[in-house]
Amino acid sequence: MQDRSAPAPLSQTTVWLMAVTVAVIVANIYYIQPLLGQIAGAFGLSVAQAGTLAMLSQAGTAVGMLFFVPLGDMFDRRALVFVLILGDCLGLVLMALAPNAICLAAAGFLVGALSANVHVVVPFAAHLATPAQRGRVVGTVVGGILMGVLLARTFSGTVGAWLGWRAVYGIAAGAMLVLGAVVRLIFPSSPPEKAMTWWKLMSSTAGLVRQHPLLRESALLGALLFAGFSAFWTTLVFFLAGSPYFSATPSASAGYFGLVGAIGALAAPGIGHLSDRRGPRFTIRIALWLTLFSFLFMGFLGEHLAGLILGVILMDLGVQSGHVANQSRIYGIDPSARSRLNTVYMFCYFIGGGLGSLLGAICWHRAGWWGVCGVGCGAVVLALGVEFSHGRRPREVVRAVLS
Repeated sequence: MQDRSAPAPLSQTTVWLMAVTVAVIVANIYYIQPLLGQIAGAFGLSVAQAGTLAMLSQAGTAVGMLFFVPLGDMFDRRALVFVLILGDCLGLVLMALAPNAICLAAAGFLVGALSANVHVVVPFAAHLATPAQRGRVVGTVVGGILMGVLLARTFSGTVGAWLGWRAVYGIAAGAMLVLGAVVRLIFPSSPPEKAMTWWKLMSSTAGLVRQHPLLRESALLGALLFAGFSAFWTTLVFFLAGSPYFSATPSASAGYFGLVGAIGALAAPGIGHLSDRRGPRFTIRIALWLTLFSFLFMGFLGEHLAGLILGVILMDLGVQSGHVANQSRIYGIDPSARSRLNTVYMFCYFIGGGLGSLLGAICWHRAGWWGVCGVGCGAVVLALGVEFSHGRRPREVVRAVLS
């Protein structure tokens, strides 16, 4: 007999709607990467200065994680998602109309902060899912995030090559208006389980960091993986513009690689299922080694188109696998605090991404393609060290390394 008190499984239609929602929202942060060459030319910026624009968008998302995402444990999540979408629409209009690089940077920071909205939706989905389907649901919705991240580059690179970079943000603003209407009409209501003030939420968030080593480890691993990922995508447009590719439209070429990377995102539901069956730590270890191999592979063979394509697929699959597994395990820590747990994880994640974008641009300027791949390799090696030392005392780590 079915337990009437048990929650009903989340419908597949709702899951896919949430995946599309996060894809459209998160794309706003990443439209800028294939457009950096055009923007740098329009405002007379260097490669490092252009990389700073990408970094500021991700830094804005990290700030948005602190100010907006905890509100998912305080207000109705559907209403919160809707309001943030409207704010995002305004920020995109400001980007489309920006008269100089400073205004563009400020608008990009605002768009990044409001696009932290996706991390209200993910714990929203995890909250609605039953325990048995949570890994698959999170995998599908997080897969939507990576699809948005990657296909944003395809869209902006192609549209930017034909209509210019300002048109990209104008079209994106219109898309957010449509999305807001869909969310308001179709998403289920989801009131908070506890009544808390924002200050109590933030205080309790700090307490979660102190209380749960698994949360700290997951946040650091996610930050390091995303640092390498962002270093690659921020500098790809400059790599394609020079030797050996000499692309006439590097923004469009970089955008097409978003389609290649989307292959990794398509594996998200399967990754979530693997995490359910074998455990998140097993999946994370595979993800780290796969990502390290991808950066080494691209370092040696990235100057060949086939090598670059295969490397992008492996890198995106590795980063996606680690991200899904990390999120699946942190959501099991405390069901009543999923938005706050996600705040900690994604704040660190986007700080890592912002630093990766900046380091990637700097290392590209100083050491070229191997400098970028070196940033990726270094970040993943650090992540492997963090994972290896989990649950071990410093003396045990030293003994294990020496043996």
